[in-house]
Amino acid sequence: MVLTIVLVSYFMIVLDNSIIFTGLPQIQADLGLSPAGLAWAQNAYTLVFGGLLLLGARMGDLLGRRRVFIAGLVLFGLASFLVGTAQSEAWIIAARAFQGVGAAIVAPSSLALITALFPAGPERTRATAAYGTTAGLGASLGLVVGGALASAISWRAGFFINVPIAVVMIVLAVKYLPGFDTVRGRFDLFGAIASTLGMGAFVYGIINAGETGWDDPLTIWPIAGGLVVLAAFVVNEWKAKQPIMPLRLFASAERSGAAIARLLFAGTMIAFFFFTTQLFQGVYGWTPLQAGLGFLPMTAVQFASSLLVPRLTRRFGGAVLLTAGLALVTAGMGWMAQITAETPFVIGAVGPLILLGLGQGLAFGPLTSAGVAGARASDAGAASGLVNTAHQLGSTLGVAVLTAVAAGAATLEQHVVDAYIGGTVMVGIAVVAALALILPAETRRR
Repeated sequence: MVLTIVLVSYFMIVLDNSIIFTGLPQIQADLGLSPAGLAWAQNAYTLVFGGLLLLGARMGDLLGRRRVFIAGLVLFGLASFLVGTAQSEAWIIAARAFQGVGAAIVAPSSLALITALFPAGPERTRATAAYGTTAGLGASLGLVVGGALASAISWRAGFFINVPIAVVMIVLAVKYLPGFDTVRGRFDLFGAIASTLGMGAFVYGIINAGETGWDDPLTIWPIAGGLVVLAAFVVNEWKAKQPIMPLRLFASAERSGAAIARLLFAGTMIAFFFFTTQLFQGVYGWTPLQAGLGFLPMTAVQFASSLLVPRLTRRFGGAVLLTAGLALVTAGMGWMAQITAETPFVIGAVGPLILLGLGQGLAFGPLTSAGVAGARASDAGAASGLVNTAHQLGSTLGVAVLTAVAAGAATLEQHVVDAYIGGTVMVGIAVVAALALILPAETRRR
């Protein structure tokens, strides 16, 4: 029951990263959004989510994971209702930002609950594999669910559906989640403010780069300012007695490698969803529902392969499985880059989608496990915050960087293909990080 509560709640959070994609045309027509407003309907969620993640993770350690988890669900459910009732551009952008606040609390709290409740060994391996699978399935199923609801009912239904789910999860969490002892000590106020402002400014600059280019002042100054503030944050964390992000987490090559690999992997996959929906609707001329259903080969294979992860981990080790999964994703992205407008879906896309689904299914669980491997119980929130921060920053970075890479393309078809090529390079670097940092660390431990 505890695992169900955690996974369903996390699934709801991840779903909202992508559920909006296939409904964007309807949202723009319904609310009369400008092109910039349309982009910010998605980016406001990403910006706040990424900026507040470390703060949300530390809140669970200091205030109690059960209490913070429930509070995050309340905020997310209320924000989802506000998004669904939006009547203007400012309304939907503000409500999406509010959703990001709830997501930044629930996401790290959910993984911290797993780390705290399931002992190291087979139980935690199965739980983190399920958590990783949820991350991948939530992103891909968001496109299917969003497309189906937008076609059959309205784009608003994709957000209203969160409200009853959040209510049920709150009731179950109150009844079944055990209480936790809080970590005594002072709250790292400077670290909380610096991480939030620095991450927020950095993410804002990345988002703006995808819209206006890397030479725009609103790209350069936020990124530069964000990096300066984040540097001050690192200095503070090195000196603070009770830091919001203990730098000792990076003493582990395995956790550091997992953070790098997750950033690149998540960036590649969320960008793949973003660009492939454009391919399906803009090049193939599909409806939102058809575009969503186009991802089913990947989703089905991902779900099936993820069920094998605990057994395969016991036999081969998580690092081997992770590396193999990332290599399959690299191959799938490279294959997808060969597609043209004249290539039939069955011939050009089904094969790469199957490879991508298989790779995601094998990689997500071990990647999550590597991100929290060996973390102290008192650092469970901080370690889970690092995992989720890498994932969210990667999601933002991937779309922005690959949009900039493909900006010079003459046609939408070439724009998408250029993005696939860039994504192949990104996830290829993630394979190198796994081989250099994660695999040797696990080999020594075994």
